[in-house]
Amino acid sequence: MENILERVENYWEGRADGYSEVNEAELNSYKMDVWRDLINSYKPDVIGRKLKVLDIGTGPGFFAITMASCGYDVTAVDYTDAMLYKAKKNAGIYKSAIDFRRMDAHTLDFEDNTFDLIVTRNLTWNLERPDEAYGEWHRVLAPGGRMLNFDANWYLHLYDEDKRREYFEDRNNSQAQGYNDHYVCTDTTAMEEIARNLPLSRTMRPQWDAAVLLNIGFKKVMIEQDMGDRVWDDEEQVNYASTPMFMIAATK
Repeated sequence: MENILERVENYWEGRADGYSEVNEAELNSYKMDVWRDLINSYKPDVIGRKLKVLDIGTGPGFFAITMASCGYDVTAVDYTDAMLYKAKKNAGIYKSAIDFRRMDAHTLDFEDNTFDLIVTRNLTWNLERPDEAYGEWHRVLAPGGRMLNFDANWYLHLYDEDKRREYFEDRNNSQAQGYNDHYVCTDTTAMEEIARNLPLSRTMRPQWDAAVLLNIGFKKVMIEQDMGDRVWDDEEQVNYASTPMFMIAATK
């Protein structure tokens, strides 16, 4: 019988093509500039060398490629071979500037204090042991380094009646406004079955994250809500109205 990690891996292996199309569209739109400016506004400063960036759960490579376009020293990891294949293909002229590696976010094969900046998007909700993963990310960050985590309470609607009602309102509003429903084109049943067994699906975030990060040893944790207002287009904002994106900025 598959464990949770294997089920998540198999799900995202199957989603690689569709998810890559989304990332490719982002790379060829205004969003790359928006994300570049946003991340750079929170990055730590280094003197006399390139910023060392780790993109965890790179998927089809959007963050890695965006950071490589800034001239940074970028490493990108993902647990699925299909996603890494897509990321390398999407990287184009930046492929040689990014060190792509297959790795489990819970157990990173890097030395302590290696990276200045960790970036990650829509990953932590997938994790079986997110507290352990956060400990690993803290370990590989250099003192003064910063982690930027962008995520949402994607599957809280499985456990919260109000969120469930809001989720269906999003589906109706998407249809009423003539937008594509981003949940129709995915295997919603399969992902919900996985999400029911993931700890963060039933946890109110980012409050949980902030408490865990401070307990691990991060010196400063800053939360920003409603990040979707800055990075999502109108269609995404209607689709995900009940699951606003938050940012966690944690400094070691």
